Amino acid sequence: MPIRTFFFDLDDTLYPPSTGLWDALKRRMEVYLHERLGIPLEEIAPLREKLYTTYGTTLRGLQMTRGVDTQDYLAFVHDVPLPEFIQPDPRVRSVLENLPGRKLIFTNSDCNHANRVLAILNLEGIFEDIIDINAIAPYCKPQPEAFAIALERAGNPDPRTCLMIDDAPRNLATAQKLGLTTIYVGGQILPQGTSAAAIPHLAELLSILPVLQPDERLLDDE
Repeated sequence: MPIRTFFFDLDDTLYPPSTGLWDALKRRMEVYLHERLGIPLEEIAPLREKLYTTYGTTLRGLQMTRGVDTQDYLAFVHDVPLPEFIQPDPRVRSVLENLPGRKLIFTNSDCNHANRVLAILNLEGIFEDIIDINAIAPYCKPQPEAFAIALERAGNPDPRTCLMIDDAPRNLATAQKLGLTTIYVGGQILPQGTSAAAIPHLAELLSILPVLQPDERLLDDE
């Protein structure tokens, strides 16, 4: 079956991990835990690891265990000077513009942050929808329920006609189990059992598609 629906993660996928933006966001999470919730600094790292492992994201864990206000948390964590970290890459826009099929953002972030990132990267108008953490509540990637909601939001396409591009192996592992084709972005080493292919940068996406389906059905316009 030709792939016609493309789900893209946002952070560290549309731009390289080397920008340092995700590290800045993680620091904001730590500040929130310390200043808003009063958690001692030495307890933050192990707590975040536990929440991330158990609930999928720090936010979901804090919602379940401490009842934090979702929008307050998201606004606080994403309050970073994005232009200091990320800049537009014309190669990425060209690749996305020439990618046949529907393109959607599927992220554990929120629409406000996603729209800011897309504006700075000059990727506005590329994606038909942003499926964010609010849309998939009370779930998040990598939970299968979050993917089910994303597929429903996309109009329930056959998973075999969908491609997930993400930098998180555990998200790709779930997508692959559900029948989606997957591409790991951010390195050349393929995480075992999680992805069909790996690319170091999103700008190389078009070059890898024929490798996934040598008969080039991915690029077939029929």
